[in-house]
Amino acid sequence: MTRLAVAVAFLADLAPVYALYAVWFVATGLSEAQVSALFAIWSVVGLVAEVPSGALADRFGRRRAVVAGYVGQAAGYAVWALWPTFTGFAAGFALWSLGGSLESGAKEALLYDALAPGERWRYARIASGAGAAGLLAQLPGAGLATLLWATGGGFAPVAWLSVGTCLATAVLATRLPDIRPEPPDPADDEPEPGWFAALRAGVVEAAAHPPVRAVLLAVAVLGGADAVEEYFPLLAADWSVPTSTIPAAVVATAVTGAAGAALGGVAATWGRWRLAATTAAAVGALAVAVALAVPLGMILVSVFYGGHRLVLVVLEVRLQERITGPARATVTSVSGFATEVVGLLVFGAWAVGGVWPVVAAMALVASLLPRILRTP
Repeated sequence: MTRLAVAVAFLADLAPVYALYAVWFVATGLSEAQVSALFAIWSVVGLVAEVPSGALADRFGRRRAVVAGYVGQAAGYAVWALWPTFTGFAAGFALWSLGGSLESGAKEALLYDALAPGERWRYARIASGAGAAGLLAQLPGAGLATLLWATGGGFAPVAWLSVGTCLATAVLATRLPDIRPEPPDPADDEPEPGWFAALRAGVVEAAAHPPVRAVLLAVAVLGGADAVEEYFPLLAADWSVPTSTIPAAVVATAVTGAAGAALGGVAATWGRWRLAATTAAAVGALAVAVALAVPLGMILVSVFYGGHRLVLVVLEVRLQERITGPARATVTSVSGFATEVVGLLVFGAWAVGGVWPVVAAMALVASLLPRILRTP
């Protein structure tokens, strides 16, 4: 199952449209305000749909939700290709966001519950491999986008190839095992809980069960702080990195991030103090880079991103280990919702105070990790 999960993650992030969609919007004549409005629509739809879609996965099947999620993303890109206007882009973003919400939470729950209780240790390897594959897929995806653009076909071929990669991912995802754990004392005459019951059970476990809540909040802060990746090109430019080498510098951060994610499977056995030290070292590297503000600082940014992704994978594994209720996808979707909220806060904090508020938030999490990760 590990190879299958890694293949799904790689193919899902291979879509070449990721590298060019912002440029596409501007090229069609959209203003900066309209582009910002599109991003807002994307975020708001995702926030609204995240937790209810997790409950749908718990009620009607995690694999169905994952497959439907990739089909929804494909539909969004198809709308872009057929209707490249503000309205069309907005509709496509809504479909993409709905698809992402269906896949988020459901995939983690599906992979974790597919493992027998005695094999749950394998989930760390699966999660780390999938995380690394998703990051590495950005490289050939960007290459495909560049190649298609160079042929003079415009943006439509990029969108249609992305439709193809998403549909191929959906087909591959149908092979993922969808195994649900049996309740400890099942009653034959008791009806299966409905959607609202799954939603309530997941939200209650996420909010009211302290061991789950603590790790969930840590995942949300570190996962939301991952939004700083969007600013790496701006940091490089501000630090006088030559424009011609900025893409290489950004690619280097993606590679180290993938390496860190890949090592997450090994680090899953680390103790809480070692994980806290790793987080502190990563945050320290970012802080030194920002303080120096020189081209070589991008090396420290790469170090930060590798350590950050390593710890994030481990915390996501710990979250799955602490969930005990039947609504695993819903709890994971609550984590995804909180991560999106923190990501929006990162964007706002950056607009006000640059990178330093993000550094401070991550340093706080590092200081609290030993307490958060105590055996519940």
